[in-house]
Amino acid sequence: MMSASTPSPLRVAIIGAGQVADKVHASYYATRSDVQMVAVMDSHPEQALAFAERHGISSVWQNARDMLEAVKPDVVSVCSPNRFHFEHVMAALEAGCHVMCEKPPAMTPQEADRMRMAARKAGKVLAYDFHHRFALDTQLLREAVMKGALGEIYYTTAQALRRCGVPGWGVFTNKTLQGGGPLIDIGIHMLDAAMYVLGFPAVKKVTAHSFQRLGNRKSSGQFGAWDPTQFTVEDALFGTIEFCNGGILRLDTSFALNIREQSIMNVAFCGEKAGAMLFPAHIYNDEAGTLVTLTQREEADDRRHMRSMDAFVRHVQGEPVMIADAEQGLVIQQLVAALYESAETGESVTLC
Repeated sequence: MMSASTPSPLRVAIIGAGQVADKVHASYYATRSDVQMVAVMDSHPEQALAFAERHGISSVWQNARDMLEAVKPDVVSVCSPNRFHFEHVMAALEAGCHVMCEKPPAMTPQEADRMRMAARKAGKVLAYDFHHRFALDTQLLREAVMKGALGEIYYTTAQALRRCGVPGWGVFTNKTLQGGGPLIDIGIHMLDAAMYVLGFPAVKKVTAHSFQRLGNRKSSGQFGAWDPTQFTVEDALFGTIEFCNGGILRLDTSFALNIREQSIMNVAFCGEKAGAMLFPAHIYNDEAGTLVTLTQREEADDRRHMRSMDAFVRHVQGEPVMIADAEQGLVIQQLVAALYESAETGESVTLC
């Protein structure tokens, strides 16, 4: 593993030249003098060329394995569509690279488990960009929970809801390439943040219901237009996760839902001693019918994406900082799969 004193820059290759690679990964790497972007790969050559020009990258490829063999990077960012995460992460690990992969880890728990084992075998860092857990708000609540400030948490609600926020770009409405809709795209983020704050408690049972009532009828929203005849994912899913400790987590997620707010991305925790809201972090309880604030941040941390990337690079360099690692990525993938299975079969899924 690289050490923090390594003099030569980390050589980074990026797989997938889409929006998140551009706005998050490349933008972060460009801020570091000890990181050098050396190659980019995308199946669309014009997109890769434009990306390379924007970020001063000299090497452009259409095939990931060819790029890895020729360029031999130290680090790879995997920003390809969900269906290709497994293939690209495995290729990067086999090439001896540390990997930062966009969420979700893969399409199935089996793939996520093989990725986890491959990273362990290679002795390389595999991290996932579950960036909401890196917000200062999330860190504050995690520390409060560990100190017992909320007491035992028995009811958690995680929401990733949009009134009409179907992405009009990319493959977000294509189940074959994406694996699902709002659950695997935005719900997975609030699920990870909730599980992280709770300390990843063991799960007993999962029950869910999904709907496709609006995305296949409407054709435009806050994120542009889409083809309703090609809308093959759920537009809303509602699930309950039962923990072995007796607590429950309620997860509500949607691309399209007739709610008042345009968007809700938050998690609420109810404990025996106090309750909390995640964004912005607010810990409170009740005294004689009056809400009492115990701790509060004025604004939610908006640098969580950069903090996620920073933790990954520092971890690769040998610093003992927290990352969303392959083990926790597997747990999240298992929960997503169980939620989809329950919604499709109409039966609860037991996990322990």
